[in-house]
Amino acid sequence: MSSINTPKGSLTRSTAILLGLASSTVAIAGMRAFRDTLAAAFLALVLVVTCHPLQTCLRRRGAPGWVGVAVTMTTIYTIMAGLVVALVTAAARLVTLLPDYATQFEKLLNQAARRLEDLGVTPEQASTTVGRLDLSKLSGLLQNILSGLTSAGSNLMFLVALVFFLAIDGDQFARRLDMAAESRPLLVDALRAFARNTRRYLAVSSLFGLVVAALDVLALHWLAIPLPLLWGLLSFITNYIPNIGFLVGLLPPALLGLLEGGVARMLWVVAVYSSINMVVQSFIQPKVVGNVVSLSATLTFFSVVFWTLVLGPLGALLAVPMTLLTKALLIDSDPAAQWLRPLLGDTTAEAAEEDATPSAQSKTQSP
Repeated sequence: MSSINTPKGSLTRSTAILLGLASSTVAIAGMRAFRDTLAAAFLALVLVVTCHPLQTCLRRRGAPGWVGVAVTMTTIYTIMAGLVVALVTAAARLVTLLPDYATQFEKLLNQAARRLEDLGVTPEQASTTVGRLDLSKLSGLLQNILSGLTSAGSNLMFLVALVFFLAIDGDQFARRLDMAAESRPLLVDALRAFARNTRRYLAVSSLFGLVVAALDVLALHWLAIPLPLLWGLLSFITNYIPNIGFLVGLLPPALLGLLEGGVARMLWVVAVYSSINMVVQSFIQPKVVGNVVSLSATLTFFSVVFWTLVLGPLGALLAVPMTLLTKALLIDSDPAAQWLRPLLGDTTAEAAEEDATPSAQSKTQSP
């Protein structure tokens, strides 16, 4: 039957789906093979796209093109330096603080062993179980993370160089898009929507990140957790990871709460962080971000998981912009794929359909 209904020389639907899955698998495997370079390149693209309005604004005010390029590069390099310094400082300070809590950690282990014995565990089994917990192992893990951050010099230099060339090309890129729009208007519109939505997403995430960071700093100061400003800065950075970013920012202050005041203090830190996340990041922010970038909350969460598996930890930070670019290239620029946009949470497509329906009805009813 499929051979009768299918035009000669065309593929059946099942064959097209299988070929699409196979090609997607090959493409994903290729991206994983070059994950470090690809993640750094896309991070540079996102930073340049975000700061590109500075060039446009300066050009409109009559400034030479090289001034806009210099201001853009300076802004991007400042942001990059701030992020690197914040992450390295957070890891380094936690490594230096942990040895000071060796006595408290030993007391917690003894309390845990006695608690296990009260629950019916033999003293030997309790000692064996508790003995697997070692503060030096955690310090070693943090030192490995810190060394990994500091040894990323080659990727950092690549990122710096790529930002330089992208900023130079960005000065003329708007004109090149206008020229390309004559033959590929839908693709150019999709790329412009990607840039616009990426800037909106980063603006909204930065605003909510500042709110969450300020509330976290106040809560940590009230709970007497060491270095509240540093952990507030860490929560601001991890806010760019949708849905699960707060867990990364929660670990250091929760650990310090356990060492500083025991299980009760740690539970207070977890409760406060979870409450702030529940209200701001789980209820308010996803709704606002979804409306701004036209992506559903489910797709946003899945994008974090997918791009983290493909690109590594940096993929979590770039998950939403990567999804926006994929959507622009594969769906927004393809007239045959426009029906997928409302399914992905694109409210602009739904509004366009609602606006188009009454007009179409009026045309059919008119004599």
